[in-house]
Parts: sequence; C-alpha cells; structure tokens
Amino acid sequence: MTADGDPYRDALEFLYSRANYERGFLGSLDPLGQGLERTARLLEALGRPQDRLKIVHIAGTKGKGSVAATVAAILSVRYPTGLFTSPHLHTFRERIQVDGGLIAPAAFARLVGEIRPLVARLDREAETLGRLTTFELGTALAILHFARAGVEWAVLEVGLGGRLDATNVVSPEVAVITSISYDHTEILGRTLAAIAGEKAGIIKPGVPVVCAPQEDEARAVIEARAEAVRAPLFLAGRDWSWNGTRVDLTVRGPFETYRGLQVSLLGPHQVENAAVAVAVVDLLRAQKRIDLAANDIRVGLRQVRWPGRVEVIRKNPTVIVDGAHNGESAEYLARTLREEFSFNRLFLVLGTSADKDIPAIVRALVPLADFAGVTRSNHPRAAAPERLAEEFWRAGRPARTFPDVGTALDEFLGEAGPDDLICVTGSLYLVAEAREHLGAPGSDQKDPVP
Repeated sequence: MTADGDPYRDALEFLYSRANYERGFLGSLDPLGQGLERTARLLEALGRPQDRLKIVHIAGTKGKGSVAATVAAILSVRYPTGLFTSPHLHTFRERIQVDGGLIAPAAFARLVGEIRPLVARLDREAETLGRLTTFELGTALAILHFARAGVEWAVLEVGLGGRLDATNVVSPEVAVITSISYDHTEILGRTLAAIAGEKAGIIKPGVPVVCAPQEDEARAVIEARAEAVRAPLFLAGRDWSWNGTRVDLTVRGPFETYRGLQVSLLGPHQVENAAVAVAVVDLLRAQKRIDLAANDIRVGLRQVRWPGRVEVIRKNPTVIVDGAHNGESAEYLARTLREEFSFNRLFLVLGTSADKDIPAIVRALVPLADFAGVTRSNHPRAAAPERLAEEFWRAGRPARTFPDVGTALDEFLGEAGPDDLICVTGSLYLVAEAREHLGAPGSDQKDPVP
C-alpha cells in the first residue's frame, strides 16, 4: 500500500512498475511469442475468463479504435458489452469500459490486488518467459472484469500489430482488420506486406474476418492468411460496400442493406469506420449470433462517443483536438477541417512522438495553417519542439515554440477571433494535456500516477 493509503494509486503503481512499451521504445517484436504465453498463463490461472465472453477482435492501423467504439456502442443497445482500448487520455480506467461506463477505481484496485499474487508466482515459475508487462496485465484485467460484470460481448482493440499482441490469446466470434498503413515501422516492418502480416495474425482458423479497404499489397497478405486457415473473408468492395455521407449513409453489408444511417463521429473518414462496424454487425446478425434490429444499429451509431478524435472542445473561437499521429491520419484531419468546419484563420498546435513520420504530418497540415506552434507533451517519447520547428521551416511556414500545450493554447486563444479555429494535434498524449488544460469532459478523472 502507498504511503497515502490509496489502493487505486497502489494498483496503478504496480502496473506501471512493469515493462511498459507505451512509455519507451520497443526495438523489435517478441519473436518467440513469450508475451502471448505469459498472458495465456495468467488467464489460465484466473480460470480462463475469456471463455465466458463472445469477442470481437479488431486490428489495423487507421480507425481501429473508432471501429471498436462503434461496434461496442451498437452491441450495447441490446447486450451488456465490454470495450478494451488503448492508450487512454486521462485515466487507465478508460481502457476498460462496460456499456460506456469506466471501471470504478475500487473495482480496479480489487482486481489488481487479486492478480498480484498470481503475477508474482508466474514471474517465479517461468523466469525464461520474462515478466508480464503493463499491457499484458491490462488485457487480463479487462477480460476478468468483463467476465465478472456479466458482459455478454467484449470488443477488444489490438494494442500493437496483432500476431504477437497480448489480446491475441482470445478465440473471437469475428476478427476485424481496419485500413493498414505505415506506422510503428521500426517494430512491425517497413513494407505494407510486413505490417499486414502482423495485423493478419489475428485471423484464426474458421473465424470470419471483416476487412476494410486495403492497398493491394496488404490485401494480398490478408487474403493469403485467411485462405491458409480457412477463415471466411468479407472484403470491402467485393463482399460489402457503402456510399453516402455522415448524415445519410447507406451500407450494403455482406447480407443486408442499411439505409439512412447517421454517424455521430466527425470527419469523412468516420464514414468508412462506421461502415466497417455495420458490416461486422450485419455478419453477426446473419449468423444468428445477435438479435439486433436495423433500428438498433441506427441508435448505436448515434450514441458513439470517442473523445480526442476531431473533438470540438469549445467555440468562439472553435478549439478542436485530434490524435492524428501519422501522415495519413494528418491528411484525414486536414480534409475534415476543410470539409466540415468554416473558419477565418487556423492556428495549429503540433506535438508528436519522436518515432513518427514528422515530415509527412507537417506536409499534410501546413497548407491549412495561418499560424503554427510546436510543443511537446510530458510523455518520454515526445519529439523535441525544435525538431518540429525545423520541419515547419523546411515547409515554408515558421512556427513558434512553446514549452507546453497550455502555454500555446493560452497565447493562441488571446490572438484568435471568434471566427477562427485552433487545432491541437500530433498525439493523443498532447490531446490529453490540451483537454485537461481546457477542462474538457472527463479530464477531471486524471490518474494520480501519470
């Protein structure tokens, strides 16, 4: 127990005392799958709680969090539904939700207290496997909480890659692969084929797969994996499709067509994410795995909430935060700003992680920015603002350097008029700090341990 006697803080400190790849750089994947073995052993010691859940397992580069949140929102219209995602904005508890509600601090602390003796025992008994990591423990905690809470469906978002991710211990009802692009190339590989190979690792024998639109190189890898393990594959463009806008979307699923859908999340890219989610639900309906009406899908789409993704924090001037962290997501953000917002001048605040493709992010956003500021989050992987400023200089747009996002926001809020727009982007870590500075909903839940 910590000196102040707070069991929740004590639980967090225990989790963060383990190897945590989100807090530093991972040089390579775990080639022997030891993390999977560690997670499987822990779940075995807990009585295999994953076997009491029906699971939707989601991998991909772009949109996997949004798709996970959307599938969970639709399922929760009729079924108790768990959602496991990462990373979080303000509190670790955001990663473990049931029907949109965060796991309570007391419940979280109790579960951590329950697994600690098991973790110590496994550390001793399997020294050659290494110690369970923060993410592996988080995965096990989520699954255990869902099973104890009476959840029927659990939607699990892959943390990194897929093949060797801790979440890949489960046997899902359906696997989902969202759009694949270049990200974490130092870890997953420098070609789309290599990255797709890691993502396609979640495809299990005989388990149906819903796949978003892919580049030819990635799609070929996914098709080969599905064929090799005889997993039915439902490809976007071949087996299902969509057309329309956020306010009037038609999805022609693998089995049925759904018209007049409305998407609550902002951005034209969210149309694709919503379509993927509807295709997943359509498949589950056709297989009689769920009893949902078409109107339930409409209700679920309208009630999706996914903070930190093209999120409007305030108006007059408009302040938007978005977790775009690679070149393609920055291009999506730029398109969203052009198509869905009307503004006089744009003030851009950028802060990224050091391992990202910073030139690509800057190239996507510079044409929109009338004024630019660079800063860094408090995260240890954050890029130095000077490096960002150099990229803006190369792009022909000088940028001011700020010590933190709060300082940047205060200065730009003082300069912006009511018809201007301020956009904070580059990483979810920076977005979290911006939300906390502005008092956005949920930011008061910030953990006592960063």
